[in-house]
Order: sequence, then structure tokens, then C-alpha cells
Amino acid sequence: MATGLRLALSWLTVLPAGHVHVDRATGGRAIALAPVVGLLLGLPAAALVSLLTMAGMPGLLAGLGTVGLLALVTRGMHLDGLADAADGLGCYGPPERALAVMRDGGVGPFGVVTLVVTLGAQASAFGALAGDRWWAVVLAVVAGRVAFAACCLRGIPAARPDGLGALVAGTQHVSVPAGWVAGLLVASVFVDRDHSWLGPVAVLVAAVAVAGFLAHVRRRLGGITGDVLGATCEMATTIVAAICTFA
Repeated sequence: MATGLRLALSWLTVLPAGHVHVDRATGGRAIALAPVVGLLLGLPAAALVSLLTMAGMPGLLAGLGTVGLLALVTRGMHLDGLADAADGLGCYGPPERALAVMRDGGVGPFGVVTLVVTLGAQASAFGALAGDRWWAVVLAVVAGRVAFAACCLRGIPAARPDGLGALVAGTQHVSVPAGWVAGLLVASVFVDRDHSWLGPVAVLVAAVAVAGFLAHVRRRLGGITGDVLGATCEMATTIVAAICTFA
């Protein structure tokens, strides 16, 4: 488990974690423990946006700063995956064409629009959640990392034989994402008694959205890629944060 957590830190953050031998078993453990990394990212993100708004900074600007911090400490990897997945899924042609677009690395119009909307939504939501509802920022960031395990459920193949998707596809038993989702549901009920329904609704909506997106990806691409993992992470984070602003 310690090796899996070190690999998760190495994959998902810029934090030094030392050299870790990467194989399928260790990769699977890293995916299962990714929500722990989400907690390590979410707590300082919530603290930053709350401190900035307390200092008098407008909520949207504070949210943008927080989104920028998360992009910095994750190397922008999930955002890159989101943009590539948007371009690939938005293009015409067979799965091979979509996968080629995703592998190209450039950002096309679908990717640009998706990034602008996603980053804007996250920044606005984080700014609105600063202060008394800081917990929702943490919930959103952790939920994004739970989405990794959903992508890697047994029975969901990789779309191509190489890359991160091929390494971790099919490594997770359904109990892993289910357990994390259950934990988020319980935690969100007790962390804010005044709006005890809001967190669970946000988590459940994000879970349904991720499941629907993965079903589309399987039809369109035949399986997952590393870009799909990044896209689902950002999708779940945005949905949870946005819904929590309704309080």
C-alpha cells in the first residue's frame, strides 16, 4: 500500500515520492489510493481560496488562483487529458481517428472551449464555496480522484495496447469506487448539518455523469486511455463543486 501511495503521489502531483517500480499491480494500487492524494490537494486548495477571500479578494479571482494552484501541483496533467479527450471525442471518423487526435498533443477548438468552460466553472464555484463551505472544495477534489477507479473497473478495456490506460485498465474491483463514493456520501452528510443533502446529491450526480461518460467512451473508442482518466477527474470535480454552490 505504501508503494502504491508513493506511485500515486508521483503520478498525480509534483511532490517528491522517490523512485517507484511501475508495474500493473502497483499501478492498480495507486489508482485505488488516488482519493488520498485528492485529500492532500483539496485541503490546501480550500485553505487558499478561503484565505484569499477573507483578505478581500473577489471570489472569482480567488477561485482562479486556486484552480491555478491545483494545475501547478498536478502538472496540468488532468486538464491536458480533458482537452485531448474533448478533441478526440468531438472529431468525426472511426475510433482510430479519434485516438490519433487524442495522441497528437495539440489542442483544437473542442479542447479550448472545454478547458475555458471547465476552468471558469471551477473557479467560480471555488470562489463561491470559500469560507463556511470550504469542505465542498475538498469534496470536489477528492471526488475527481475517485473517478480514476471508476475508469479502471474490471470489464472496461484499454482503447490501445500502450500508455497509462493499458497499464491500469481493469485493475479495480467495483468495491473500490463504491467504497470511496460511500465514504464521500457519509462525510458530506456530517460535515455540514445545515445542508446535509447537498453533498450527497453532488456526489451521486457526478457518479452518474462519470458512468454515462464512460459508457460513451466505450462505444466511441472501445475503452479508456490516460486522457479519459484526466477528463473524468475534471468532470467529477466540476460537477460536485458546481452543485454545492446551490446552498
